[in-house]
Amino acid sequence: MCENILIMFPKELWLSLLISVLLLSCNEFVEKTDLIQQNDDSLVLESDQVEGVSLVILGTVQDAGSPQIACQKECCKDLFENPDYTRKVVSLGLVDSKNRATYLFEATPDLPSQMERLNQFSKSDLGKVPDGIFLTHAHMGHYTGLMYFGKEAMNAHNVPVYAMPRMQSFLETNGPWSQLVANENIAIRPLLSGGEVQLSDEIYVQPILVPHRDEYSETVGFIIKGPSKSALFIPDIDKWDKWEKDIIGMIKQVDYAFLDATFYDAEEINNRDISEIPHPFVVESMEKFGDLPIEEKEKIYFIHFNHTNPLLTKGSVQREHVLKVGYNIADFEMVIKM
Repeated sequence: MCENILIMFPKELWLSLLISVLLLSCNEFVEKTDLIQQNDDSLVLESDQVEGVSLVILGTVQDAGSPQIACQKECCKDLFENPDYTRKVVSLGLVDSKNRATYLFEATPDLPSQMERLNQFSKSDLGKVPDGIFLTHAHMGHYTGLMYFGKEAMNAHNVPVYAMPRMQSFLETNGPWSQLVANENIAIRPLLSGGEVQLSDEIYVQPILVPHRDEYSETVGFIIKGPSKSALFIPDIDKWDKWEKDIIGMIKQVDYAFLDATFYDAEEINNRDISEIPHPFVVESMEKFGDLPIEEKEKIYFIHFNHTNPLLTKGSVQREHVLKVGYNIADFEMVIKM
């Protein structure tokens, strides 16, 4: 029966259909390969490929987003008129398909869209809240998304929020965050530096203190351990040399390292005193890691880009240089198997 139906189609129609399919396939390939980092074969993009345990990059931009409020520079001008949906504030999603669980690292101002995108990747029901949210510190891009769990928005019930002692105290004693605790919209799960949180028989999360201003809370990075791979996530730190730990040694111990790349170099912030906003410049990090063998450099994914950072711009000289010398750049919706 099927063969008879096929024969009935004119040859010209089959040719037209074949050309259309090829064109669509080519367009799809171009769009996807534009997002894939060429240095790592374990990256996938389609939600139907997210199986087992995987990390999803749900945001790569510094706290204030891109375009940044009141910015009059060239890097922002076009984005106000033509927003780029990929420019979300820094966040990682963790998908545990086996246990039908999801987790967020950071609660950003972009949390609503990031949560829904995580649900799409994990094939969860839209509107499902994460099974846990891990906070690094109390700077605005890393925790203020908790507001969406309040009664003015979702009015969620006991969303687990993992926080260090000072971060926990900050949330419990300062409004409006204390209202989220009192109304049981969120439930604080205490963290201790160096201690592990077991999320399943295959997934562990370990917070590690890092130096970073710490006006309202301590700051941590996270080591995320999956069934076969591990990742280091440090979106904010003052300078590598201010840390008592050896960042090079830590890179060698993990499979992926998502590291603070807020500013490429000092030139992009010529109207600010850099002492007020200490971060390791990308050029400084590349110099520090310069003697690493290529297999170690390829573990490094720069993340947490200020709106002025040229690494956000596809095709920029700086971006091409970083990739050429062996490092990677975190891109929105990358999926990394763990």
